[in-house]
Amino acid sequence: MADPAIVSVRYLVHDVQASVDFYTQHFGFIVGIASPAFADATRGNLRLLLSGPQSSAGHAMTDGERPGPGGWNRIHLIVDDLDSEVARLTAEGVQFRNDIVTGPGGAQVLAVDPSGNLVELFQPAGTS
Repeated sequence: MADPAIVSVRYLVHDVQASVDFYTQHFGFIVGIASPAFADATRGNLRLLLSGPQSSAGHAMTDGERPGPGGWNRIHLIVDDLDSEVARLTAEGVQFRNDIVTGPGGAQVLAVDPSGNLVELFQPAGTS
């Protein structure tokens, strides 16, 4: 049985290796399984499943529609200093979907992976 403390999220990606590189280099994920069709990477209790077009998750549905990357769903990573993280990632060439947005609960920004999937970086209010 799977460890109930581990949460798995699947992202469909265009290029598995580019995605592995992105998540390990910029966000500190550690690679477990890696192949041209599929990889998994972990960060704490999060297991990120990176499924390429040749993976079983990329197969066409019964109606012919093919799953694809992108969309608005995202993983949510809490950071201590959002401005510093954005500066670091920008220097590393990471693209962002928006500018930092601040609300009553804190501040957030959306980084974009090589396939258009989103990574939300969030700094809770009062943690600066």
